[in-house]
Amino acid sequence: MKSEELKNQILDLVQQYYNEAHQTDKAFKPGDKISYAARHYDAEEMVNAVDSCLEFWLTSGRYCDVFEKGLAEFLGTKYCLLVNSGSSANLLAFMALTSPLLGKRAVLPGDEVITVAAGFPTTVTPIIQYGAVPVFVDVTLPQYNVDVAMLKQALTPKTKAVMMAHTLGNPFDVVAVKAFCDQHNLWLIEDNCDALGSTVTVNGNAKHTGTFGDIGTSSFYPPHHMTMGEGGACYINNKLLNKIMLSMRDWGRDCSCPSGVDNKCGKRFSGQYGNLPFGYDHKYVYSHFGYNLKATEMQAAIGVAQLKKLPGFIKKRKANWQKLYNGLKAYSDVLVLPQPLSNADPSWFGFMLSVKPTAGFTRNDLVEHLENKNIQTRMLFAGNLVKHPCFDALRQNGQGYRQIGDLKNTNSIMANAFWIGVYPGMTDEKLKYMIETITDFLKAGV
Repeated sequence: MKSEELKNQILDLVQQYYNEAHQTDKAFKPGDKISYAARHYDAEEMVNAVDSCLEFWLTSGRYCDVFEKGLAEFLGTKYCLLVNSGSSANLLAFMALTSPLLGKRAVLPGDEVITVAAGFPTTVTPIIQYGAVPVFVDVTLPQYNVDVAMLKQALTPKTKAVMMAHTLGNPFDVVAVKAFCDQHNLWLIEDNCDALGSTVTVNGNAKHTGTFGDIGTSSFYPPHHMTMGEGGACYINNKLLNKIMLSMRDWGRDCSCPSGVDNKCGKRFSGQYGNLPFGYDHKYVYSHFGYNLKATEMQAAIGVAQLKKLPGFIKKRKANWQKLYNGLKAYSDVLVLPQPLSNADPSWFGFMLSVKPTAGFTRNDLVEHLENKNIQTRMLFAGNLVKHPCFDALRQNGQGYRQIGDLKNTNSIMANAFWIGVYPGMTDEKLKYMIETITDFLKAGV
């Protein structure tokens, strides 16, 4: 067939184009930019993307199906739903808990959700957007994760859920948090966007973060463990939650037929729904208020190629983190080095550092030094989210959120902490230069 021959020629040319335009062996020189994170890919991602374009289905299709099945298999979950971003994954995960199908366990406006302020805003935004109340507890140092001893203080009769992230790949004490949720009949959403591939060992068995709670979420934005450019996913084991989330992801519709498929159930015009006329077209029956949060075929095509490489990405992140730790552990008198959860094997997103108050220099001094040497740095996202302008109105009104204690460690992170990269494209030369640059700064006694 002529079209198939042309397609193969195009894909062969894409491979050649990658080799010429994207595959570079430029040696690192001190002063070259060292990004905190970046895409890591080869020709397979480009070939898949072009293949999906030539097919021109564009919206969710076969590549999306392959990716969802592949990620669910990797994580060991029953279901996976691909969405257009990690933020949408968090939105969908929380919105699912508001469904009337959950009966008395449904989250209602005014109900409370325990979380942390030391993190990324879109873990919390869906709670506020719906009219629920985030309740902020502090974190521990140097783990940068929830202080589980504070969960009981945050609990009230209005508490319905816990929603929080595993920080920079380091799992929070998910066993303790899950036990707390089980004891008090609370939902648990794990924002796993920075921790894909991290595991926690329970009774001798390693289990992926994101799979302990009711719903886990991932992001596939370029800096993350794998990328689609944009994209995200929710993963679940509960059949009812999966049904609710599928509806809310796809406009809120009641019908579960795939895009482009009509009357798969054979009852398209024979049902009674709400106050609609009998036999109203089931494809246009809405059982939830929803969105269109689906990913495109091009995104999924890239993700299918990335998913094959994920184990290698995880291994490289762990090795890079360990090299930085080994190179900087001698300076624990002035720097707080990160520590993993004791029973965890983190798939690190970054290497966290805090400057001790007694160091004789500030976080900003060290960050400015690194940035002047072309080494990218990042804060721990919001630092303390409730200090940001988006909370101004809530602070002034004295409502909309609760805070347990003074969030001392969260404020310390905001003032003293930052992180540098460990992504798979980080070479030994770059890691060595980062260690040397920090060492030179510390030895100079700035």
